[in-house]
Amino acid sequence: MKLNKPKDSNSAKVLTLANILSIIRALLAIPIIYTLNYSEMRVLTFILIMVAALTDALDGYFARRSNQVTHFGMWIDPIADFICVISISLFLVLMNRFPGEFFILFLFRHITIAIPAIYLINHSTFLLSANWYGKWGAGISALGVVLYIFPLSNVPWLSETTLWLASVLLIKSWVIYMKEMSGEFKKLKTGS
Repeated sequence: MKLNKPKDSNSAKVLTLANILSIIRALLAIPIIYTLNYSEMRVLTFILIMVAALTDALDGYFARRSNQVTHFGMWIDPIADFICVISISLFLVLMNRFPGEFFILFLFRHITIAIPAIYLINHSTFLLSANWYGKWGAGISALGVVLYIFPLSNVPWLSETTLWLASVLLIKSWVIYMKEMSGEFKKLKTGS
């Protein structure tokens, strides 16, 4: 699937408000992980996670509203999501506070999408666009991580159920991406 070209007349811009918010989200993983080491910092951990979630909601809004959807922004937004979720979940896995199986699935999915996508970007006009399964899967994955950090004792099954739902959505989006990229590789091979 071809991605619509950015609307901004200077789609090569890097320093836009939306892109800065995405970069901040990626960097927030550092203080979040730090505060996870200290139970007395749980409130600060929660605030930092909410700020990260807010930057995720606002970056796209500001990019569209200011007509500054950029090539860099299309890459940095999902990369920032990935950095934040993967680093926090890796820390939790190492502390035996998060299921390693989900971490492996999440990491595998991203690597197997990123490598062929980068190749195609460098050898064709193909740009991979986000699909709704992936967007929902990423959001529910982040919610699952939060539920493992702040478990709800009255619904102990919610954390695990959230990750199962995220897994289904992430696998579905992975299949869609693989089909799209497979088609593009066939075009490259035949020269069409």
